[in-house]
Amino acid sequence: MFAWWPALVDAFNQHAVLPLLDWLHLTRYFGDPRDVAEALIIAAIQVLIIGAIFRPLESLAPAERWSDRRYARIDRTYTLIMLFGLNPLFGYLVLTPLAQLAGVGGSGSGSEGPTGLLALLPWLADWPWLRFGLYYLLFDFTYYWMHRAQHWLPWWWALHSLHHSQRQMSCWCNDRGSYVDGLLQSIVLGGFGVLVGVEPDEFALLMFVGELVQCYSHTNVRYGFGRLFERVFVDPRFHRLHHMIVDEQRPNLHNCNFGQVLSIWDQWFGTARYGMPPRPTGVLDPMVDIDNERGLVAMQWGAIRRFWGALWSRAGWRPGDVGFGSDYVPYPSGHDKPRQAHGHAETVDGTPPVSVTPR
Repeated sequence: MFAWWPALVDAFNQHAVLPLLDWLHLTRYFGDPRDVAEALIIAAIQVLIIGAIFRPLESLAPAERWSDRRYARIDRTYTLIMLFGLNPLFGYLVLTPLAQLAGVGGSGSGSEGPTGLLALLPWLADWPWLRFGLYYLLFDFTYYWMHRAQHWLPWWWALHSLHHSQRQMSCWCNDRGSYVDGLLQSIVLGGFGVLVGVEPDEFALLMFVGELVQCYSHTNVRYGFGRLFERVFVDPRFHRLHHMIVDEQRPNLHNCNFGQVLSIWDQWFGTARYGMPPRPTGVLDPMVDIDNERGLVAMQWGAIRRFWGALWSRAGWRPGDVGFGSDYVPYPSGHDKPRQAHGHAETVDGTPPVSVTPR
């Protein structure tokens, strides 16, 4: 689809990545460093867009005004580590061998023919844009259900809660999270790529689109895409409601808007919520909220302790909203349980427990 892209990757590989590997005496340990070159180019483009476009928008039309951005600063570090470190390493060390094992990735992977979606619909080979669109629909659908599982399973929430603990959600917030959680996500999404036969360069583009839209949806701005397009795409107003802090007077209010790029899945599966003003973000659980007072290493360690406490307890395998005790073992919080009134499930203010359809 993009004839210029391989040339750009080759040039960066020849003039930057290979000389660096030679200087570090690491060339013999790499099979094809182009994968790292590609990931670094994508990372640089993404950081440029976040810093030059999304961040200024937060100053022009913020959803929340902060006198001090100290809680948001650490997320910039998370973004740089993820984009320039962990993502390239994962792409090289995990995705490429998986693709080669499954016979995906063109002549260089040992593939003897089309795989995945192309094996079922070979005519798609002549329609690259349509093929990419179908890949992305499947990719986004996979992400939606994975994201619901991150909130639904206590042992996974123990990790994912680090992402939600941020009180000052900003354009740098997307990559804030547990690295164990990131590994699980990468395995799920990378497995999807191998299963449907996505070429490595196409998968890189899938990830780029998804990551960039997620960075925008986390941006601290008060406007969205309008009444029409917000029904199709995730915008900052839509995703901000997903990050809202628990309202104890309105159980299940926060369990909404799980989509990554497309909001259609939330509408189809009854988890969409629209039309609410911006609400404070973060978590009510003090054992998770304490992440905001920690440095990066301590934050990772706290998430691992929650994960370990959940993994080896029965409560960690019982789906539902949980809090964490001082022993890091989860317990049912009840924040996802609608209260009973007159024989019907209601919240205190009389609204349905989940707004399943748009206004």
